[in-house]
Amino acid sequence: MFDILVYLFENYIHNEADIYVNHADLTKELSKAGFHDDDIFRALKWLDRLSALQENQTKPYLSKVASNSTRIFTADEYRKIDIPGQGFLMFLEQVNVLDATTREMVIDRVMDLDSASISLDDLKWVVLMVLFNVPGRESAYAQMEDLIFDEVDGPLH
Repeated sequence: MFDILVYLFENYIHNEADIYVNHADLTKELSKAGFHDDDIFRALKWLDRLSALQENQTKPYLSKVASNSTRIFTADEYRKIDIPGQGFLMFLEQVNVLDATTREMVIDRVMDLDSASISLDDLKWVVLMVLFNVPGRESAYAQMEDLIFDEVDGPLH
């Protein structure tokens, strides 16, 4: 399912293609690209839930998150997001890429993925997807985009 999300993000959303394609046409195209119908359905549902979060239609707790609160991960979150991932989320908050609300959106979307755990690289993609349509977070999105696409290989001197 995650491969489909990245595929859609790279080919439709990130490239500013027409993202208002109906689900039936999109499902056909994704099937032709080699993705399985069950995974396509779950990916589209995941994106619908992300859209609802970004429009603040669901999860009313998102609007009540205090900016000076400390986030304690649940046991399930701890199993899914390892220590490096948790540290990365904390780092993103410290450099103002994420705020408390967008952090909670990221965690919500990570928990809805169908894998038992998430890699740091996949977590970065989820953060990018969450930030894409959040009003007022354009500079945070740009910073996150730089973190994903402008990584330097090897040691820095």
